[in-house]
Amino acid sequence: MRSLLIYLSQAEWAKKLVMGFPLARRVALRFVAGETLEDAVAAVRGINETGMLATLDVLGEHSHTEAGTRQSAQRIIDAVEAIATQKLRASISLKLTQIGLMLDPNVCAQNLRNILEAASKKKIFVRIDMEDSQSLPLTLDIIDQMRTDGFENIGAVIQSYLYRSEEDVRVLLQKDITIRLVKGAYKEPPEIAFPQKSDVDASFDKLTQMMLDVSLKNAKSLEQVPDLWPPIAAVGSHDEVRIQKAVDYAQSIGLENRWLEFQMLYGIRRDLQDRLSQQGYPVRVYVPFGEDWYPYFMRRLAERPANLWFFASNLMRRN
Repeated sequence: MRSLLIYLSQAEWAKKLVMGFPLARRVALRFVAGETLEDAVAAVRGINETGMLATLDVLGEHSHTEAGTRQSAQRIIDAVEAIATQKLRASISLKLTQIGLMLDPNVCAQNLRNILEAASKKKIFVRIDMEDSQSLPLTLDIIDQMRTDGFENIGAVIQSYLYRSEEDVRVLLQKDITIRLVKGAYKEPPEIAFPQKSDVDASFDKLTQMMLDVSLKNAKSLEQVPDLWPPIAAVGSHDEVRIQKAVDYAQSIGLENRWLEFQMLYGIRRDLQDRLSQQGYPVRVYVPFGEDWYPYFMRRLAERPANLWFFASNLMRRN
């Protein structure tokens, strides 16, 4: 089922079919804050009122023209400006394929530089989402290039289901690049990714410990990080076992709660978000918005059977 849903997330015929179905749009709004920037601002304001942080994601993938990449970059800059003018406690997340990665890496780099410059002026952090393995090397290269150019407001995402992730985490930590750790939401072959969930989980726990060890070592220097920026270790998961293992390990090494951030998706496990926030951990909610919600929506269905059941049960109630 997961493989089928991931395939459908990339199929244009399925995209046209589902996006033309009004009910699908209504159900998708459980996972997507809305189609406009105003919708997203309202959602983030509500999240901030509960004491939690947010990261805004302007939905969109694989721009096919240079003009399209510039338009995508401008929409992201508009979101940066909204965060600043509305005084939201939020950062930005983006996919490099939106701004030209697979079209022309040089175009992508320039678009990203423009985004980072706008965000840096407002002291806003930018997280580069990881996509499928095909784009991974280029993504890491561009992140490294931006850090070399002096942009400190940039972070990476690492997926624990890839064999190479342990080395990637080690290199990123050596360069003081903050990491959001996730399990991975794309279909990858067993030659490059763990096929068994237990192995993905074990990798996740190991990488989390690596991040927390470096957090403890660098705790004093972290005091200089601008307010609202994420710490070195951001655990992106709704898996309570993984979360508890992160909490237990952080406590065992004496790491303060504020240096372990949990990042979760909009519309999923609000109870868990509230619980961790009340325990004194920073919680950042990933808030996607935009008209191009279909690929994101389908990957959320693929990740958890409960999400698919939610969708199906809503269909049945309305038929």
